[in-house]
Amino acid sequence: MDTVITRLDPGDFRDRLPEALGVYVDAMGYPRQVIRSRAPAWMEHSYREGWSGVAAFEAPRRRLLGHARGPLIAICYGYRGAPGQWWYEQVARGLRDQGREPPPDYVELTELHVAPSHQGRGIGTSLLRAFLADRTESSVLLSTPEVDAEANGAWRLYRSLGFTDVLRSYRFEGDARPFAVLSRQLPLPLPENGDLLEPPS
Repeated sequence: MDTVITRLDPGDFRDRLPEALGVYVDAMGYPRQVIRSRAPAWMEHSYREGWSGVAAFEAPRRRLLGHARGPLIAICYGYRGAPGQWWYEQVARGLRDQGREPPPDYVELTELHVAPSHQGRGIGTSLLRAFLADRTESSVLLSTPEVDAEANGAWRLYRSLGFTDVLRSYRFEGDARPFAVLSRQLPLPLPENGDLLEPPS
């Protein structure tokens, strides 16, 4: 196997935060100094109610005394959406402008990133399926930048799993880019082989 996908508890996530943020800036094309500015928010997220995460690692390398997990190459996490959270309030504003309300019971897919050298191999799909497999909420919501004709890997992933539009060309405070907010009812159907996670090394 090329990768190992495993769940992270909040402590594991905080221990791996520099690696996870490194994947984030590489995947998004941000300068490395962004790691320092984003670290406090990611750390704070890990203490929120309903936080869960999964990560992909390069396959373990065999050593004389067992296995060593390879580097982290993808990260996915989120938590239960609730009033008072910045993203919840932003989306609620957009929905209320249209006479709608946020769903009462959803998980926010906060971050999903795959290192550029490992993209296009289905890792993002596996991560998202694993993340959502044990969620108890009735739906999942996320935001993703708008792109022409929805022509990138993130859009293809979300559409392939049945995500539909909640808001389009929406602008969050402090970001000039237009975003789409997408949603899907849970649970997701299992993949044909039923496998979501490799055992941890």
